[in-house]
This record gives sequence, C-alpha cells and structure tokens, in this order.
Amino acid sequence: MPAHATPSSPASAVVLRFGRFAAMGTVALLILIAGVWASWGTAQHVMLTKGRERGTVEVVRCGPETCSGRFSPLSEGSQPRSRVVLEKSVAVEKGRTYTVVLKPGSDDAVRSGPAGVLYAWVPLGGALLLGSVVVAGGLARTRLAWVLAGSGVALLTVVFVAV
Repeated sequence: MPAHATPSSPASAVVLRFGRFAAMGTVALLILIAGVWASWGTAQHVMLTKGRERGTVEVVRCGPETCSGRFSPLSEGSQPRSRVVLEKSVAVEKGRTYTVVLKPGSDDAVRSGPAGVLYAWVPLGGALLLGSVVVAGGLARTRLAWVLAGSGVALLTVVFVAV
C-alpha cells in the first residue's frame, strides 16, 4: 500500500462521519420543524384566542370528513351562526356540544380548551417519534432518541386520554 494512502484514510473517515452527522441532523431537524409547522396551523387558533370568536357548537350533521352544527357565541362581538364546520375526528360525535374557536374570516371551527390544545399538537407527537428513529439510527445518540420518543409517546398518550 502506498505511504500517502494511510494518512488520508483517517481524514476521509472523519469527513464521512461529519457528513453523516450533518445529513442525519438536518433530516431530524426538518422532521421536528415539520411537526411544529403542522401543529401550529391549528394550535395558533386554540392557544391565541384573544380577539377571536369563541363559543360552542352542537354537532347536528357529520359527513365523511367534516361535521357541522349551530354556533352559539360565548365571547363579546361574536355572532350566532346557523352552520359552522368542524373537522371530523374520532373525538367528534353527532349530538354532542363542543367549545370551539372560529378561524378568522371563515366558518371553520377548531376545538378549544385543554383537549383542543392537546389535539392540535398531535402532529408534533408523531414527528417526535419519527425524529427519535432518525436520531438513534443516523446520529447514534440513543439517550436523545429516548428523550424524543418518550416525549412523543407522552404527548400522544395525554391526547388520547384527554380527547
């Protein structure tokens, strides 16, 4: 083997290790950012309710993807509406009444209260679980991976119990 090949082997191993760390770290970070982004689309309406229309909706009709019902206002300046649309999920049933926040400028309602806040962050729980696999396998950081996975499982469990 040539003499010049020996010094480059450790250097190339370091470069490859750094490249793998950078690539997998970027993937893990993008997964977590995507989870926050997906959650924030709904969570902002539930968590930042100042100036938004708040009230209750009694679900009278459910379709394959949405449920609808009559909106009764609870906040000042809110107007009663004969029909608002609520995303159908396992936690929404026909005949039940839910506290909601209306998205500005629309008839779309989002569940509010503790259950609504937790439900809004479900995508982040999934991202934490997926990110933990990338961190464990790609970055070989098992402690951090267990923390991410535990956080994801805890969040999803609390949502399951609350909703």
